[in-house]
Amino acid sequence: EVQLVESGGGLVQTGGSLNLSCVTSGFAFGHYAIGWFRQAPGKGREGVSCFSFPESKARYADSVKGRFTIFSDNAKKTVYLFMDNLKPEDTAVYYCAADWDPFCYEGISESRYDYWGQGTQVVVSS
Repeated sequence: EVQLVESGGGLVQTGGSLNLSCVTSGFAFGHYAIGWFRQAPGKGREGVSCFSFPESKARYADSVKGRFTIFSDNAKKTVYLFMDNLKPEDTAVYYCAADWDPFCYEGISESRYDYWGQGTQVVVSS
């Protein structure tokens, strides 16, 4: 059974940082693309970042470029999203997801992703 479990969310002040974790199981790690998404209250789900293992390449939404970094620990089958210089507009539930297709594509569309975690809440106070 494919499982993705996020953790690391919390309350942080503007300018602070958080490191989200996505622990995976039930599939061959590195054979899927892993994406991070977020959903703010009253808004749709937004693709934040994606990591392609075959290419060792990451993509980021323009809103987080230069502030967020996606990386993996293959031994732990875990993908992280380090978030720096956080802003109130980063407040959302953050989800990780896995895509059978191991490559990342422009736009980081949620429709491509097959498996989802339950989410972790991030609140950035002003």
